[in-house]
Amino acid sequence: MLVLLGLGALLLHGYHPWSEDAEIYLPGVEKMLHPQLFPFNAQFFEAHAQSTFFPNLIAASVRLSHLPLEVVLFVWQIGSIFLFLLACWQLTGKCFTAARARWAGVALVAALFTLPIAGTALYILDQYINPRSISAFMSIFAVVKVLDKKYWQAGLIVVLTAAIHPLMSVFVFSYCVLLLATEQFDHRYATLGCLLPFGLSFAPPPKTYHLVALAHPFHYITRWQWYEWLGVLAPIALLWWFSRIARARQMRNLDVMCRALVIYGLTFIPPAMVLSVFARLESLARIAPMRSFWLLYVLMFLFAGGLLGEYVLKDRVWRWLALLVPLCAGMFLAQRALFPGSSHVEWPGARQRNQWAQAFLWVRDNTPTDAIFALDPAHMNLTGEDEQGFRAIAQRSRMADAVKDSGAVSMFPTMANEWYRQIQAQNGWQHFQLQDFRRLQADYGVTWVVVQQPGVPGLSCPYQNTTVQVCRLN
Repeated sequence: MLVLLGLGALLLHGYHPWSEDAEIYLPGVEKMLHPQLFPFNAQFFEAHAQSTFFPNLIAASVRLSHLPLEVVLFVWQIGSIFLFLLACWQLTGKCFTAARARWAGVALVAALFTLPIAGTALYILDQYINPRSISAFMSIFAVVKVLDKKYWQAGLIVVLTAAIHPLMSVFVFSYCVLLLATEQFDHRYATLGCLLPFGLSFAPPPKTYHLVALAHPFHYITRWQWYEWLGVLAPIALLWWFSRIARARQMRNLDVMCRALVIYGLTFIPPAMVLSVFARLESLARIAPMRSFWLLYVLMFLFAGGLLGEYVLKDRVWRWLALLVPLCAGMFLAQRALFPGSSHVEWPGARQRNQWAQAFLWVRDNTPTDAIFALDPAHMNLTGEDEQGFRAIAQRSRMADAVKDSGAVSMFPTMANEWYRQIQAQNGWQHFQLQDFRRLQADYGVTWVVVQQPGVPGLSCPYQNTTVQVCRLN
């Protein structure tokens, strides 16, 4: 059942291995497999790669299996989905005895994998493999071990989570401490469990860092929209209500977990406010306290599904269909709207439907490994590009962009000045002519460019499709 549910979730939410944050994480894997890649601007992804064991894990999987990288990524995605659902199934078993309640909780979470978490720019589970995918199932397993009172095992899982995703490990550790405190002591003292040192510098960031900060409002809770605030306060109210229901029905574990989650959510809001209000602390907002709500959302939907299955859905098939069919249809349509120019599931070895990705694949197969590319710094936000990552697909160096590289700078402020210098050099890209590309060639060693149709006069372009051209600077 879990395998079938996992495959259903894959078909529902899609699979896009080279999109979005894959542009940050996969080049680290590719450079580990082929060190000659990315001789220019590697710092924009290596900063992330050096803070996680994820590239080592994926690269080792490729070497040991002798399978292509795209196959290994797909296997890891399927495995992560299954293990996440397995962890959710085990956790619901600590709160509900009826199988229908447990399946309702797991099915609800599976149907909502790509639901945005308040204003944090996170999903419950991404449509591609990345460190969050692995830390997701490990975090839930850690909570299960705490409920089983297997504290050494829980601690080991948290340590392994830290090796994959340091920030997420802080959040799950905080909740596990709160869970113990809520169970063992009066819940008024449980907030002490979240007073954890982050060990970050209070040194002021470069002035250019402020420009990056403005492009990432999800780090700053005071810049959130009203509906994003609703996504913070409504779950806390729901969990308080779930706690009351659980207490009335003698569901001890559910009651304790909900009370701990209420305290957990309320604990992270004040530091998020402080980091967002004071300009002196602007660079510290990158620790993203509100991303702690990822765990809160997962557990909230598990509990909501379990309570619905137990007391509302019961054994009535039509009720299950009335809940899940419209929900799944809405999630599917939302994903198709996000990736209109790409196949819904980008199977390993299948032909790329996306025109930008087709051009990037041509670059990978037909240009020197030391080539340096320039393309629209906002290309990942263009209609039809579908946030397909150039570095991840083409495996070639490029100048800094305004989308994913700015995300790296938001986490590592020391790169802000160099990023800003390269972005300024590409300012007005839409109106670039041959002499502008020659300037990039002289200043940064750019040897190739990717431009949108109808192209730029004077360029030699050995590849083109209906959307873009790949051109050599002779």
